[in-house]
Amino acid sequence: MNTACYKSPISWLEIIEENNSIVELKFLEDGSFPESKNLNGILKDCFQQLDEYFDGKRTEFDLPLNPNGTVFQKSVWAELQNIPFGKTISYMDMAKRLGDPKVIRAAGTANGKNPIAIIIPCHRVVGSDGNLTGYAGGLKRKQWLLEHESAQGLLF
Repeated sequence: MNTACYKSPISWLEIIEENNSIVELKFLEDGSFPESKNLNGILKDCFQQLDEYFDGKRTEFDLPLNPNGTVFQKSVWAELQNIPFGKTISYMDMAKRLGDPKVIRAAGTANGKNPIAIIIPCHRVVGSDGNLTGYAGGLKRKQWLLEHESAQGLLF
C-alpha cells in the first residue's frame, strides 16, 4: 500500500494505492501536508490525471480503481461513473438506474460512503429539486466541483 498527498484547488487530497489500483481518495481537512514527489506507477498517473482535470483538460479518469465495499455499494459506485462530466442526476434517478426506486435511501447512503472522491463522481448526484444535498467532502467542495465542470462549456 502506498499513500500520497495531492494539493488540489479545493483541498489537500490523500490518495491510497494498493496492488496497482486506487483504493481511496479523500479530502484532508485543515492543515498543510507535504505534497508527494518522485511518484511512479498508478500514483503518478493519478496525479497527472488530477492535474488535467483541475486544469480543465480532462473530463474522464482512466485509472484502475478498487474501492472496498459491499456488492451493492460497488454497484452504486460503478453507476456513478456513468454520469457524464458536467451533468447531474438525482438520487431517485440513481435508484432507477440501479433498477429499483425503492433503493433510493440505500443508494444515497452508498453514495455518501464512496471512498474515491472526484474520480468516482458522487458529487454529480443532487436532490430531486436540483438542490445540493449531502457530500462527504462538504457542500462547498461539491458546489465547486459542479461549477468547475459546468465551466468547461457543458451545462448540467
